[in-house]
Amino acid sequence: GNVERDADIMASAGINAVRTYEAITDTAVLDALWARGIWVLNSVYSYGGSATSSVIDKVNAVKDHPSILMWTIGNEWNYNGLYKGLSFWESVSRLEEAAAFIKQHDTAHPVACIYGELGGLQDAAAHLTDVDVWGINVYRGKGFGDMFDVYADLTSKPMFLGEYGADAWDARSNSENLQAQAEATRDLTEEIVEHSSVTGGVCVGGFVFEFADEWWKDSDGSPWVHDNGGFAPGGGPYPDQTFNEEWWGLVDIDRNKRPALEALRLVGVPTAA
Repeated sequence: GNVERDADIMASAGINAVRTYEAITDTAVLDALWARGIWVLNSVYSYGGSATSSVIDKVNAVKDHPSILMWTIGNEWNYNGLYKGLSFWESVSRLEEAAAFIKQHDTAHPVACIYGELGGLQDAAAHLTDVDVWGINVYRGKGFGDMFDVYADLTSKPMFLGEYGADAWDARSNSENLQAQAEATRDLTEEIVEHSSVTGGVCVGGFVFEFADEWWKDSDGSPWVHDNGGFAPGGGPYPDQTFNEEWWGLVDIDRNKRPALEALRLVGVPTAA
């Protein structure tokens, strides 16, 4: 099946964890990932239109599966208002409830909250006391700047990169730029390793966005066509600061590997001195 194929590709690249955007409750999928040594950060609450108690069934369904590493709530919700346009504090309230429900039903796994950049994080962290670790989505070109140091000043909780990387389409030339995607993947991953908690840093890891292309994401295009539309908010991925939403995969839709996958594989996992 697809999960075995994809998990084989991931394992061959040294990927040892995945972060989901919807809950995986199919134990056969988790079995396939775990058989290849891949942990799962399972998303259980990201849409503010759902009852916060909806996390209970998702957590109870798979909390005893060995692949589960953490539960995640939200996805850069400070940008999207839990995909419901909620205010910052309305979102905090929902996430606070969701995290509490998770803790009531499972005390064995940490709860992670996925946040966009660092603005306002200190306020969110002060209220979301059931959050054990923060996932930060960051796109600042080919480096993270002072992000790790600034984060450490905001909260004492550990963090990981919830998303990082670069897409494979270069808006400057209106063509693929596989080398630039590979360079960014290498440089950013090396920087994560440099700040690893294994060697005293604040960062427990990171998730390249993303494993495979998604052809549905360009709202001006067709889900049957690999569109290259994008937006440039004034900062973003290397080298063009443009988010070309259908070109982020380490592999394409047919699972052909891009050089960025090999660049990721070649960065060594941090080890204690």
